[in-house]
Amino acid sequence: MKGSIKQDIKQDLKQDLKQDPRQDPASTSFAGKVVLVTGAAGGIGRAVALAFGRAGASVVVADVSVDGGHATAATIVQHGGKALFVAANVTRAFEVESLVDKTVHHYGRLDCAVNCAGVQEDSLRLADIDEAAFDRIMDVNVKGVWLSMKYQIRQMATSGGGAIVNLSSAFGQVGAPAQSVYAASKHALAGLTKSAALDYARDGIRVNAVCPGAVRTPMLARAVGREPGFEKKLRAAHPMGRFAEPGEVADAVLWLCSGASSFVTGHELAVDGGFTAL
Repeated sequence: MKGSIKQDIKQDLKQDLKQDPRQDPASTSFAGKVVLVTGAAGGIGRAVALAFGRAGASVVVADVSVDGGHATAATIVQHGGKALFVAANVTRAFEVESLVDKTVHHYGRLDCAVNCAGVQEDSLRLADIDEAAFDRIMDVNVKGVWLSMKYQIRQMATSGGGAIVNLSSAFGQVGAPAQSVYAASKHALAGLTKSAALDYARDGIRVNAVCPGAVRTPMLARAVGREPGFEKKLRAAHPMGRFAEPGEVADAVLWLCSGASSFVTGHELAVDGGFTAL
């Protein structure tokens, strides 16, 4: 058994996301493609941006974290890829519109978009959550994805289509004790994803979602650090007995953006080690 999740992540940061030794299951090249990734300063979003960079895409890294966003873009460039960082708050329409405009101005087009920007709440039962926390979660996780898709789709429609993947959660498919608002936001994301897929299926724009279980990220490390024994309990809730690596989620995202999934739209792909199969 590996060490604690906090120790594991510290070791990961020291290695600074070197080339992932696992094989890309689709052996997919995105050479010549332009990909926009929100929430790419850390966690799953960072892994997704780096994976696209390794696959040959020109990557636009978007986040509210300037330092983290620049670091992700710099890592892609250091490994021979192409990347541009754009600071953007996905809850503000004018910033999202500007983000897409800057993408097209810099690279000439937009082929794929991955909406990873999201926030999670403290572990509280429904009646103990305050209004400010509710508004923050819904603003980022629902409004932010709606705004992102709105401007991404408008651009893709002018150039013959594209692929969008929204980062959801296993808690968008089942209930979540002490995470009611977060779960509600991810259930809403399922509705946005499926409805957008239906709206634009004839326009060559595919819209899907990935629904990870627990993923070994700094966000998860903070969550397990707040409650003694929670890490052991959470591992046990996954039939595979472990957490996902961010790169495993990124693999699923790349597949959904690739030609290998050309007849897949409106789908929620569980990447959860069997969590929702129980």
